[in-house]
Amino acid sequence: MLRKIVIICGPTAVGKTGVGITLAKEFNGEIISADSQQVWRGFDIGTAKVNLTERSAIKHHLVDICEPAEHFDAEHFVELADRAIDDIVGRGKIPFVVGGTGMYMRMLEKGLCDAPPQDEEFRAVFEDEVANSSLLDQHEKLRAIDPESAAAIHPNDRTRIERALEIHYLTGVPASEFRETHGFAEKRYDALKVGLNIGRADLYQRINDRVDMMVEEGLLKEVRTLLAKYDFDCQPFKAVGYRELVAYINGEMDYDEAIELTKRNSRRYAKRQLTWFRGDPEIKWFEPHALSEIAENIRNFL
Repeated sequence: MLRKIVIICGPTAVGKTGVGITLAKEFNGEIISADSQQVWRGFDIGTAKVNLTERSAIKHHLVDICEPAEHFDAEHFVELADRAIDDIVGRGKIPFVVGGTGMYMRMLEKGLCDAPPQDEEFRAVFEDEVANSSLLDQHEKLRAIDPESAAAIHPNDRTRIERALEIHYLTGVPASEFRETHGFAEKRYDALKVGLNIGRADLYQRINDRVDMMVEEGLLKEVRTLLAKYDFDCQPFKAVGYRELVAYINGEMDYDEAIELTKRNSRRYAKRQLTWFRGDPEIKWFEPHALSEIAENIRNFL
C-alpha cells in the first residue's frame, strides 16, 4: 500500500506556509518544504523563509540544508524528501509537502520526469550570460555537461542550446540522458493535492506587498552580506529578488528599478506556477481561508 502524503501547493505569496502549519498541527504532521530556494543557508529574507518561530511550532524538513556554493536540484530533493517521509511516517505522523516548486512535487509523487516547462528565472540568466559572453560559450558549457546534445546542436542554434541547458538546470541530468531514460513511472505515493489560490488582483497585491516587506526587513543588506561571502555565480543568486539586487549592486540598474523588476518578475513567476499546477487535474483548489473545508478533505483522505 502506498504511503499517504498531503501536498499543499500554489503560487508565491498566496499563504501556503500559514495554511501548512495550521493543518500540520491539526493532523499531527510535519512539513517537508518543496521550495527550491529555501534550501540555501543565509538566503532568508528574499526567499520568505519560514522563521524560527514557525519552525519551532511545527518541524520543517529540507530548509537550510545547503551551502550557497553547493548544487541542488530535483533529484536531490526527491532523495531527501523520501528520507524525511520515511522518518515522519515511522514516527506515526503525517507528511505535509508544502511549497511552490511544481517539478519537485511531481517527481516526488509520481516519479514523472517528462520535460519540464520553460523556467523564466533560468532564461533571464541565460540571456544575461549570452549578452556578457557569447552563444559559443554557452555551447561549450553544454558540451562540458552534455556532449551528446552538444554534438547534435549547431553552435548557432540558440533555442536548442538554451533548452538543453535549461533541462539540465531544472532536473540535474543531461538533456540527452533525460529524454532517453525518463518517462512515466509508477505512482510513488498516495497524495491528496490541495491547491491554494485567490483572485489575480489580490494575489499580485500580496506579491507587491511582500516585496515591500522584504525591503523593510533588510533585503538589500542581506544581499550585500551574502555577496561578501559567496560568488554571485552561485545558484541561489539567480532567484528573483537576489538577481535584481545583484544587478543594482553591480551598477547595472538603479535601486527603484531593481525593486520594481523584482515585483514584476515575482508576479510572472506566480503566473507560471499557476499554469503548471492547473495542468494537474488531481489538485483540489481552495482559497487559503477555507481551512475547515480543506481539513474535512484531509480527514476523509486519511
